[in-house]
Amino acid sequence: MNKSLLFLLVILFALAIEAKAQQRPQYSQYMVNNYLLNPAITGIEDYADIRISHRRQWVGLDGAPVTSYVTAHTPLNKGAASTKYTRALAHHGVGVAFHTDKTGPLRRTGISGSYAYHLPLTRSINASAGAAVGLIRNSINASELEFTNPNDPLIGGGSFNNNVIDLSLGLWIYSESFSLGVAGAQLLEDVGSFQPEGSRNPTLDLQRHYFITGAYRFSPTDRLDVVPSVMVKMASPSPVSVDANVRVLYNRQFWAGASYRHEDALVAMVGVYISPLLDVSYSYDVTSSNLNQVSAGTHEVVVGFKLFNNRRIICPQWIW
Repeated sequence: MNKSLLFLLVILFALAIEAKAQQRPQYSQYMVNNYLLNPAITGIEDYADIRISHRRQWVGLDGAPVTSYVTAHTPLNKGAASTKYTRALAHHGVGVAFHTDKTGPLRRTGISGSYAYHLPLTRSINASAGAAVGLIRNSINASELEFTNPNDPLIGGGSFNNNVIDLSLGLWIYSESFSLGVAGAQLLEDVGSFQPEGSRNPTLDLQRHYFITGAYRFSPTDRLDVVPSVMVKMASPSPVSVDANVRVLYNRQFWAGASYRHEDALVAMVGVYISPLLDVSYSYDVTSSNLNQVSAGTHEVVVGFKLFNNRRIICPQWIW
């Protein structure tokens, strides 16, 4: 990468530090793990759902984001259902999530625990509400930055850290054929920030995020399911982000899909539910912004495990 572009990225990183904005990581395959966006998903299925993912964004661009996560959630006190696809039962759910995201000199690490309560509204429609509380640690490796202000507190190298309490709330309405969710993340902003008294470390305040998601499944044949979905992300003062997606599932075991992220990327996705224990999916983002001149695209892999899957479910019942 040429020096002028590197210098431009350093300036952008410095502005991100000074501004009151700390974006959450971007995920192309959020629809296979909506738990990332909405804690009301916690414990929605009849098994313990574990997901591991790694994402390399804008390959070929120095300092581009690299994100990894592990999530796990499970139902509690959920009675056994009589058939494979049937009415949900009122129950609780608990979960945990860990993620790390590195962009140039900035590193963000978060861990949280979640709880949700699921309640049937009718014989086919269910609702859940959930909350997640955790800690986000933002770090700056000053040795990777260049400075023009001799009084900048980051001069001298080393790492500077800022810890912030994170709060997320969410609602989810779902059935076998549709889902609709709304959630807010980082709702405390910098209220939960804490540093040693008199610290000269820069503050990396959080930016509130709001997500609206919706999906609908229809089946033109017995073996084919088509699932269009949409996600709207609002995080003022950043512009509104919209993802429009469609996935086609064959025999509820193999799927392929495409996604369009407004003014950002086109995404191709494939996945397979290998067994009642394991599923794997992959996505590739083709950058549609000016970054496509220096980027070879984005790769994301998600591996899922279904533990205590006594009913041998292969394709998730409720999440589309």
